[in-house]
Amino acid sequence: MSDRSTRPDPVQPANDDALATVRQLLSLGHAALAWTDPDTGTPGISRIAFARDPEAGLLTLVSGLAPHFRALRDKPDCALMLGEVAGKGDPMTHPRLMIRARASFIAADDPARPAIRSRWLERNPKATVYIDLPDFAFVRLDPQSALLNGGFARAFHIQPGDL
Repeated sequence: MSDRSTRPDPVQPANDDALATVRQLLSLGHAALAWTDPDTGTPGISRIAFARDPEAGLLTLVSGLAPHFRALRDKPDCALMLGEVAGKGDPMTHPRLMIRARASFIAADDPARPAIRSRWLERNPKATVYIDLPDFAFVRLDPQSALLNGGFARAFHIQPGDL
């Protein structure tokens, strides 16, 4: 049996092409969010609206009715998956970005919230209907690590600062 610790890491440091793909994926406007149920300890996953805000970083807007609201509040470690599968080809060859993150809620009285709200509505104008309801909150997703899988034999470590 071989010792895995002596094998070189097959995941490469990010290059310019990888970072360009990361920027493209970060602009999609949605992501899959993995979270841990605080009652059972089992995983859950949700599709979320997502944005890379120039001031606040990675964000989502969450309803208090969503199961991931309490999950992120009680167990803030989470993960995001960004990517889309085109109509043709093997889905495993399409680029995807996995981000391990730590969630923190932005308080309603945070001085940065009005600007965050304004920028969110520029990207998501239909959110006007619910953004100010009392159960909705912005959640900052602070990246801890990331991995870009750009397709077969194209995996890259992405530094949190590059997100």
